[in-house]
Amino acid sequence: MTFHAYMLRCSDGSYYTGHTDSFETRIAQHQSGVVKGYTFDRRPVELVWSAEFGTRAEALASELQIKGWSRKKKEALIAENWDKLKKASVSHTSPSLSDALRLRSGQTEDETDPADQSETQMPPHPVIVLVRPQLGENIGKAARAMLNFGLTEMRLVSPRDGWPNPDAGPSAAGADFILDQAQVYETLAEAVSDCAHVYATTVRKRGVTKPVVTPEEAAREIHAAQGRCAYIFGPERSGLETEDVALARKILTVPINPEFGSLNLAQAVILCAYEWSKQADLKQPTITDLGVPAPQEELEGMIDQFTTLLEKVGYFFPPDRAPATKLTLRNLLTKPGWNHLEVRTLRGVLSHLNRPRER
Repeated sequence: MTFHAYMLRCSDGSYYTGHTDSFETRIAQHQSGVVKGYTFDRRPVELVWSAEFGTRAEALASELQIKGWSRKKKEALIAENWDKLKKASVSHTSPSLSDALRLRSGQTEDETDPADQSETQMPPHPVIVLVRPQLGENIGKAARAMLNFGLTEMRLVSPRDGWPNPDAGPSAAGADFILDQAQVYETLAEAVSDCAHVYATTVRKRGVTKPVVTPEEAAREIHAAQGRCAYIFGPERSGLETEDVALARKILTVPINPEFGSLNLAQAVILCAYEWSKQADLKQPTITDLGVPAPQEELEGMIDQFTTLLEKVGYFFPPDRAPATKLTLRNLLTKPGWNHLEVRTLRGVLSHLNRPRER
């Protein structure tokens, strides 16, 4: 199987970046309006760039990388202006371009063009920081939770069993590139040194007086923030220490059952990542057209036909139970919200039962 990252130019001049494992079908869906979301109200859309990759992780990494580029960088890629693209900046904390894209465009270097810096940039994705994590398996599960909702940058602070950890990969279930790119720090202060907004996830304030927010509130703040943001999570057994929480700007607490407030590491990560993703441009499941519901007149005709046939074969027995049985049958047939095709199909079946023909 192959995967593609792609970029569309919308009718309003904006760009949309995505990835897919069914390239031609997905582009056609964008163009026809089947895909609800950003491109739906900005049609017609035009495919202006695409690249093929061997894994979904590579395609997603490239999508996320390009999504954060300025307009000039995207147009340099579309025009295959490699000289300009080589000068474009790529944040050291952003996911790396996959090998296929790097071969086409050349390794990027620091940007020095002031005009390009004036372009509107999308806010960087928040960083997930695991402080003194204990089990490699839990680190892998956290990476999987991150990728489920579009986060790709993991930082580790003094993992108990060192790094890399052979137990992390299997638990990541395909999110291995996050583990491969994970940065390791000796202290939490070093890990969040470039972050202007740091949220300490804990169910206890631990004697530190700081504003307390929910995952939903933190996600809204992160999307509106200037500068890098980080969620920090403590060790599985004990959580963050007071000294760790003291480094944060705010405390993030999940509204949870007070009688049982224990979350495992991956659960805590996925809660924060999910709330962040609700305002991000992630793909939504394709809406299936179930057809226009049949009008009540058609449905009544089908029920009457059904009842008549069942009366002929003595189904409603004993007679005193017939009203209750018919009511049950009516409730059954009116529940699904039959469309025109379904009603016509079932009535065709009933007609055939009434006039059976040898084939």
